[in-house]
Amino acid sequence: MPEPEEIGLHNLQPAKGARKARKRVGRGHGSGHGKTSGRGHKGAGSRAGAKDRARFEGGQNPIHMRMRKLRGPNKKMSMPFEPFRTHTQGVNLDDLEARFESGASVDPAALKAAGLATRRDVPVKILGRGELSKPLTIHAHGFSKSAQAAIEAAGGTAQLLAK
Repeated sequence: MPEPEEIGLHNLQPAKGARKARKRVGRGHGSGHGKTSGRGHKGAGSRAGAKDRARFEGGQNPIHMRMRKLRGPNKKMSMPFEPFRTHTQGVNLDDLEARFESGASVDPAALKAAGLATRRDVPVKILGRGELSKPLTIHAHGFSKSAQAAIEAAGGTAQLLAK
């Protein structure tokens, strides 16, 4: 059985087929990339300085022109690029049920520690998905009506924080 060859910096090389020669365009017919150099005939893409323009959809009316544009900087629907924007981060009752003990005081810092409302400087709103069976004292920037009702039904209190 032959001895295994010694491996060192002097004989390292890439695996067979791992490196490929670059495409040399415009070097004659025999290269396969001569004449038009892979650019086809005429058209915008064949010209020098041609770029794929951002938002260009091949001549079809592009989406930013198809969308309506309502003026005004602070109307929620003024420009249609952020239609689902919210200024709060939601936390549901079922998450509170799973992560907090009965009688606990829940505030944004406690929520962050529990891995719930983790976005800094974004107000927290308690939402009503799920059931709450234990009394909790919850301090948040907002409560949905169903969440507030469920918290009070479980014997807890919902206290609003200033934004």
